Amino acid sequence: MLAALARVAPLRRAGLLSGLGGKRELWTGSPQSDTDSVKPLEGVKILDLTRVLAGPFATMNLGDLGAEVIKVERPGTGDDTRTWGPPFVGTESTYFLSVNRNKKSIAVNIKAPKGVKIIKELAAVCDVFVENYIPGKLSAMGLGYADIDKIAPHIIYCSITGYGQTGPLSQRAGYDAVASAVSGLMHITGPEVACLTQVAANYLIAHKEAERWGTAHGSIVPYQAFKTKDGYLVVGAGNNQQFATMCKILNLPELTDDCKYKTNYLRVQNRKELIKILSARFKEGMTSKWLHLFEGSGIPYGPINNMKNVFAEPQVLHNDLIMEMKHPTVGKISVPGPAVRYSKFKMSEGRPPPLLGQHTTHILKEVLRYDDSAIRELLSTGVVTQHEAE
Repeated sequence: MLAALARVAPLRRAGLLSGLGGKRELWTGSPQSDTDSVKPLEGVKILDLTRVLAGPFATMNLGDLGAEVIKVERPGTGDDTRTWGPPFVGTESTYFLSVNRNKKSIAVNIKAPKGVKIIKELAAVCDVFVENYIPGKLSAMGLGYADIDKIAPHIIYCSITGYGQTGPLSQRAGYDAVASAVSGLMHITGPEVACLTQVAANYLIAHKEAERWGTAHGSIVPYQAFKTKDGYLVVGAGNNQQFATMCKILNLPELTDDCKYKTNYLRVQNRKELIKILSARFKEGMTSKWLHLFEGSGIPYGPINNMKNVFAEPQVLHNDLIMEMKHPTVGKISVPGPAVRYSKFKMSEGRPPPLLGQHTTHILKEVLRYDDSAIRELLSTGVVTQHEAE
């Protein structure tokens, strides 16, 4: 999808693509000759009908890249995550704030015929339609792919689902913890997190059933978290040279020459005994001591950080991974910033997550060219709502 949008964006900026009948330009900014200040998706419009996490996170990333994201929410309640807490900052859920920056909010009742009409009109002047409803639900409202394709054949229609568009589980809601359970991930790690790809291949190719390893790895030893005097350190030795280096750092040179640990295959076979020896040694030192000794060794290692330590990490600060914004009701907030960096532009200060219906009248008037009387009628009948400034 990003590749397609990358091709669309320059056309929008050049004014070569416009809305229906050429009446509405999709790009509302000013041309810039300085490519370093132009965001990759500047001029692209996203119609965002997603809620909760997967969809809002995806559209937030598009907004970070310069796209104009129009977030459609239910009047009165909005995105489910607006109520997910504590914690709250004032009346705002930190969950919602974390994945909804760089968006405009329009509150529309999409179950009402006039609400459906508004969504279709917006689709006609947008480049991308993103939704994460259970398959078939939007189609029942007249907003499925076939419906949108009739009035906006140019649009990229992105549907995010838990289990796919068809099949016996397609009507189930998909949440991350459930996906971890159903996919077998929790069978391997318990409450921990791990990558399933290699484990799945082990079963499909070698018919080897997975075991629960926690932070450890079924095919590499040592590669896991070790308890220190004051915390935990994750260390991995992916080859014999790294294992030898690790033994030298731990002052356990005898392990390098032990026939039971000569190769990774042997170390996996003798996992229990080896891990017991290594664990005893790691417990003798503070985490800071081991971090100092492993520095520059070429071995993958790192502490298990709490959140305070995560955001104090020098690399996190260097990469500007903390984004500060001024929210209209709660003031200054900080959220995790974009993790991706680009060579041609620098991420600018983000716009704060919107209040529910904050941009309803603006979008109706400026994007769809509704007049004041039409907007008043929609507001009075509850088809749309507008957040009132306090």
